[in-house]
Amino acid sequence: MRSRPSAIQRLCLAAVSSVALSVTQLPPASAHGSGGPWVAAWGASQVTGSDIPGNSCPAGAGLENRTVRNVLFVSAGGDRVRVRLTNTFGTRPVSVEHVTVAVQRSGAAAVPGTLRTLTFDGRERTTVAAGEDLFSDPVPMRVRPLSSLLVSVHVAQPTGPVTNHPFTAQGNYLAAGDAAADASGSRYTDTPCWMLVSGVDVRASARTAGTVVTFGDSITDTASTTGNANQRYPDHLARRLQDRKGHTLSVVNAGLGGNRLIAERDGEPYYGPSGVSRVERDALGQSGVRAVILQEGINDIGFDASAGDIIAGYRAFIDKVHARGVRVYGGTLLPFRGSFVWSQERQATWAVVNDWIRHSGAFDGVVDFASATASPDDPLTMDPAYDSGDGLHPNDAGTRAMADAVDLDALLARRPLS
Repeated sequence: MRSRPSAIQRLCLAAVSSVALSVTQLPPASAHGSGGPWVAAWGASQVTGSDIPGNSCPAGAGLENRTVRNVLFVSAGGDRVRVRLTNTFGTRPVSVEHVTVAVQRSGAAAVPGTLRTLTFDGRERTTVAAGEDLFSDPVPMRVRPLSSLLVSVHVAQPTGPVTNHPFTAQGNYLAAGDAAADASGSRYTDTPCWMLVSGVDVRASARTAGTVVTFGDSITDTASTTGNANQRYPDHLARRLQDRKGHTLSVVNAGLGGNRLIAERDGEPYYGPSGVSRVERDALGQSGVRAVILQEGINDIGFDASAGDIIAGYRAFIDKVHARGVRVYGGTLLPFRGSFVWSQERQATWAVVNDWIRHSGAFDGVVDFASATASPDDPLTMDPAYDSGDGLHPNDAGTRAMADAVDLDALLARRPLS
């Protein structure tokens, strides 16, 4: 006799056939600009503006007559650029006075001669409606893969809480007044978060076949990697792909620190909507998306979700991605014995979930992150060489091991969906 699905399972299964009303619809995966295909060279999943304990990001209070300068590590290069402004979680329109893009020299300073002013339907000023995102007009600009851009946004009027990405492992900058055209960076002071910008697209060469989105929680987002050094696992994956001969892919990091796959975290909006509810925007909304690598669920285990509920979330996620003709790869959950999350009951859930990821056949392929990062002496514990010190998050070497576990040939192969 078949058991009835739990409330969480019913919620996840219902999500397969309906899109949450809060999801902003962005250009489809095949979006093209004039002259060639666009791919997402950088992206970050967004959350609502709120006060974050121990974090100085001003997104909760909002901005007034300030310029935010976001430092963005791009995975692919091209000859034209467009920037996506975001007001996804805003409750009022945001008036934008001045936006620029430049190649980073160091800190808040731009490489001389690279700063470009962006327009929107030919105008420098624009308004981003509440709940919406907006692409700039394309601008000619030679961008090298694995370089960093400075995207500066000046807002004059009060914004209210600002849509943002709170945990970045990257220093960003804030200035009073309109400092968008300040190439020296001398007017800027530090801020930890990315604000008002959710993506950078490039018009790529024929070598770049599309975009792979790495989707998950803090282990994808930043882990415990060295700040300002681009040591996240998606960054290492981007380097591997760029080193490859022939066709390659751009990489977008759709990780959110603290995020859960099947539920939001009550009273903690800075950890974002559930993975199942944000997949349309954060993964399928990326230009040129061709594949998704899903590595999420350890926070659900930490909240004592059952293996059945987590697996139902995976099935919902897979169905949404497949409905768009995109392949999805399942990443096993990293070993976590010895971390603050661990218990014998949670370990048992982890084992069932990872066995399902490896053997169910529901994914188009599997990336065995668990095996790649496990201690040689104990497969339930992270290798000390890869452990940041908390038994849960990998360090720089650990994120590199994760990236090395991805089969690039499989990622680039053209074959039918599972």
